[in-house]
Amino acid sequence: MSRLIEFIDTSTRDGNQSLWSATGLTTPDVLAIAPTIDRVGYHALDFTSSTHMAVSVRFHREDPWERIRLVSEAMPNTPLGMITTGMRFISWVPADEGVIRLALRLVARNGLRRLQIADPSNDPERLKRLAAMARAEGLEEVVIGLTYSISEVHTHAYYAERAAALSDCAEMDRLYLKDPGGLLTVDAVRELAPHFLAAAGARTVELHSHCTIGLAPQVYLEGVRAGFQVLHTASGALSRGTSQPEAISTARNLEAAGFSHPLDLEAQELVSKHFHELARVKGLQPGAPREFDAAYYRHQLPGGMVTTTRRMLEELRRPELFDQVLDEVTRVRAEMGYPILVTPVSQFVASQAARNVIDGERWANVSDETVRYFLGHYGDPAAPVDPAVAERVLARPQSGKLRDLKPITLDGARERFGRRISEEELLLRLTMPQEQVDAMVGAKSTPRPAPAARPGRDPLVTLLRELSRRPSISRFSLVKGDETVVWSRAS
Repeated sequence: MSRLIEFIDTSTRDGNQSLWSATGLTTPDVLAIAPTIDRVGYHALDFTSSTHMAVSVRFHREDPWERIRLVSEAMPNTPLGMITTGMRFISWVPADEGVIRLALRLVARNGLRRLQIADPSNDPERLKRLAAMARAEGLEEVVIGLTYSISEVHTHAYYAERAAALSDCAEMDRLYLKDPGGLLTVDAVRELAPHFLAAAGARTVELHSHCTIGLAPQVYLEGVRAGFQVLHTASGALSRGTSQPEAISTARNLEAAGFSHPLDLEAQELVSKHFHELARVKGLQPGAPREFDAAYYRHQLPGGMVTTTRRMLEELRRPELFDQVLDEVTRVRAEMGYPILVTPVSQFVASQAARNVIDGERWANVSDETVRYFLGHYGDPAAPVDPAVAERVLARPQSGKLRDLKPITLDGARERFGRRISEEELLLRLTMPQEQVDAMVGAKSTPRPAPAARPGRDPLVTLLRELSRRPSISRFSLVKGDETVVWSRAS
């Protein structure tokens, strides 16, 4: 028999974030298609993150906990997952262990069953610590990721070493290679696969990439040949572009290469049509195939950040600076010790590059978050930072205050926010502006809006409806594989 390859659907989280700035989907939009997604046969959904939960509150005045509950109830067969970068929840300010444990406990209590952990520093000890906390707080499946990048220090030996360091993590159920920039080549995935397989042992290994420079579909096929067992894909308008490869075309590629998969592609076609219709109704740009662009290997910004940077410069009426800013990203990243350009560090690097170009003097203005990076609040850099730049940044007036920045804690939270609110609301109030949470709470008394698009009828429902309209047919039987549907007209 051909080897079976599982799929993870990324549409509602990474697809929505990569293509629609995480704001494109409302709870009704997702809930309308959830039962159909549940029939497709995904191992799990990469469903949300604390950033997406904040977007639900800030942009849609929706309760993110309710979204988790409703969708998990509508999808009993498919685990919903969350991705986290580590010791923070919603706010960029670090959170202490009590806050993180509460967040993990609440997402599990409200219906999430899977957690993907991807620390931007790829620190095995930080990853293991969070995995242990996730297991203790009730997450059923813990998936640890190593985030791919290319630099003087991010070599294949670097990834082999860190994968090996995770091999003894008792709480790790799965290991995955996360490629947010879409930088993997077929040669690279072929060389990295043995190290991930060895570290995982009997556990499953997953592969996650983006179509940003057009290589991901081929990388997926070569990754499967090299031993990866699970692929992360997206649906319809939420695939391709800067998102993941499209699910149906990936499945067809696997079939052509002699592999099998568990997906019901008829159900998946309905899912894809739903997201295409949402894009049409909302005026959102669907993902489209991308041409190879070697410039990404120089600046390495994720595709979403490239789009955001271009838009920011257009808003500042300085679009002509775009290429200069991308060149400056390369220089800033080296001076910051070659951080991997994923959230939130990619935002710091891109904004600093833009400041350097617009100001005309490099490092003349620095954000608080960049100061915190140089203070080590986001983990140790992969390589030493430029000492001259570090000296200049840490000499800024705000560095003294930020050096002693205290993490968010639960201490006194009940006294500040009240003892009658739920733990879920308490956590939102602890990490978000009061007026945004107040607006969300106030919106609960208004009727839920209809989804922007409704999925088409299931083909079986359409068939049964047509049978009911034909009085000459009194009984009908449909056999597909081991399943039989019998319809008969009531006498």
